[in-house]
Amino acid sequence: MVAERIRILRRRRKISQKKMSELSGVSLGSVKRFEQSGEISFLSLIKIATALGLNGELEHLFEDVPPLSIEEIIHGQD
Repeated sequence: MVAERIRILRRRRKISQKKMSELSGVSLGSVKRFEQSGEISFLSLIKIATALGLNGELEHLFEDVPPLSIEEIIHGQD
């Protein structure tokens, strides 16, 4: 789960939730809610990931997705 991974990374770097809020510009309540429930806006997730230096990993989310089958290639399906 993404929220759990972010929480672990934050703790490994010895960053409190309050400090994460300050570094990312995401409200403290949103940081806490995200770590507890996994709920967060996409923009806030990007801000938190950026504050943790995970920019490179974010770029992988938007890479081309390879086709699953030859039919997708032939028919040009997304």
